[in-house]
Amino acid sequence: MEVDIRDPATFEKLPVGERGEIWFKGPNLIRGYWHKPEATAEVIVDGWLRSGDIGHIDEDGFVYVEDRAKDMVLRAGENVYCAEVEAALYEHPKVHEAAVFGVPHERLGEEVAAAIMPVTGEELTAAELQAHVAERLAPFKVPSTILIVDSPLPRNASGKILKRELRDQMSPPSS
Repeated sequence: MEVDIRDPATFEKLPVGERGEIWFKGPNLIRGYWHKPEATAEVIVDGWLRSGDIGHIDEDGFVYVEDRAKDMVLRAGENVYCAEVEAALYEHPKVHEAAVFGVPHERLGEEVAAAIMPVTGEELTAAELQAHVAERLAPFKVPSTILIVDSPLPRNASGKILKRELRDQMSPPSS
């Protein structure tokens, strides 16, 4: 089986160590979705299967899966991987739960947003968290909007945080 890392927007192959979408090619992969040609065309490109996972390949050929492509914010042409911002937020000692996601922005396309549940009994401000992330990541990755909640973040039956629900809660209604 072959494995490539590709730019999610241009589908260009990326060099070793660079982060992008993980693509697979080989006889052991699916040929397509049953009676769903549109879905097949979206995930299979020139015989390559787009995994929907973001990662990189190191110099030794090891593949590192870092995030889901759908869990990426496209802010003014820059890719912001939610898992990277969440990792920075979790480094703050007062953060118990964190979820990062994109919210619509008129000029930038999407903006980085976060929902945070602090450790019980701790006080947190959006400014404190933004400064914390700014010390660790590029300025365009710092959440512009942070919702601080006093109860656990919403989850589905398998325990996954419902980011779409949080995004809808923070996004202005479309007119």
